[in-house]
Amino acid sequence: MDTIPLHLPLLMDGATGTQLYRRGMPRDACGEAWILEHPEALLELQEQYVSAGSQVVLAPTFGANRAGLVRCGLEERVEECNRRLVELSRRAVRGRALVAGDLAPAARPQAWLGEREFDALTQLYAQQAGALAAAGVDLFFIETCVTMAQARAAVMGCKRCSDRPVWVSFTCDEEGRTPAGVDVLAALIVMQGMGVSAFGLNCCNGPAGLLEQIKRLAPYACVPLIAKPNAGLPGPDGEYACTPAELAGYVPALAQAGVKIFGGCCGTGPEHIAALGKALKQVDVAAYVPPEQDPDVIPCASGTEARFITPDVDVGETIECTPDLLEDILRAEEAPQGALKIAILEEDDLDMLAENQYAVQDALCLCSDVPELLERALRVYQGRAFWDGTESMDPAFLAEMNRKYGLIIL
Repeated sequence: MDTIPLHLPLLMDGATGTQLYRRGMPRDACGEAWILEHPEALLELQEQYVSAGSQVVLAPTFGANRAGLVRCGLEERVEECNRRLVELSRRAVRGRALVAGDLAPAARPQAWLGEREFDALTQLYAQQAGALAAAGVDLFFIETCVTMAQARAAVMGCKRCSDRPVWVSFTCDEEGRTPAGVDVLAALIVMQGMGVSAFGLNCCNGPAGLLEQIKRLAPYACVPLIAKPNAGLPGPDGEYACTPAELAGYVPALAQAGVKIFGGCCGTGPEHIAALGKALKQVDVAAYVPPEQDPDVIPCASGTEARFITPDVDVGETIECTPDLLEDILRAEEAPQGALKIAILEEDDLDMLAENQYAVQDALCLCSDVPELLERALRVYQGRAFWDGTESMDPAFLAEMNRKYGLIIL
């Protein structure tokens, strides 16, 4: 499929939902169904975004997965809905911008999922991603993530059915935490380990707080960073406080912090994007020099926390997945060591790991002498684990685990 080349920096679009409210969409409406019934509103909005300079426009498929479409009775028409919504966006941009397939957190708020639940969530995303790929999207944009499980399942779902670029964006508070307690630095470490093409933040209650978190991410980012802030918080009248000029004023600082992909979220419109584009022309994004990274410091992550190890990390005694696993993890976390080590020796161990992984805060070494069990453990573990080489395993298999799940091989 021929696509517009991805030359950085890139300017994305602004909000869809809040702009459609201004164009008559009821706040309690199922957005996907309303858009299909009122296509002219979306066509007008996205035409304005492209005219304002957007090089990437999100198809309005935010909630168009099977779980999301239940609310409007369209859960049996996932493929049709995604195809029609993408067709509308392609019609609006008329080849002048990339069309991204938009994927949102599915209706499963749990931060920790068992193997079967996680596989089901991955399949839910794979169904939508397959429909988006068939409809001809240029890339996938997984946005407003709050749990690692949802983001990882979505990435796996997209990669299962397409080799198109996958971009991921989390949302967080001023401390860099999502509503589920995930540190966005941990999210960056996990996501880029899984091979995403870009990572960033959206919403975040305005550009100021988002900028501070981007600064935290930049020293560890190996992929382009995305900044898609909202226009602050809405006031009592429903209007957002951040003006186009104010939002554009953050462009130099965001570029200096390493952002390569710009856009807007809730409350922003074509006028905000035009202002961002004008400001972007005044900065030299290519002048950004990434901070030098210490090659002996290796980023790992639990499901919520960023952790850093060295090649000679002190790994504690191997913990087996017994009924006392939770107590063993908590006890090991108190020991003065650099990482935990959990052995996966049989199939029942996978459920125990999935059930108790929330207690893991340190870097985790996973070990097994059965390749299938190791891969299933890597799939269900929501952080980024490492392999210390004390067990024998085919190097080609370990390399594949690194590619698919970000397994760090010491």
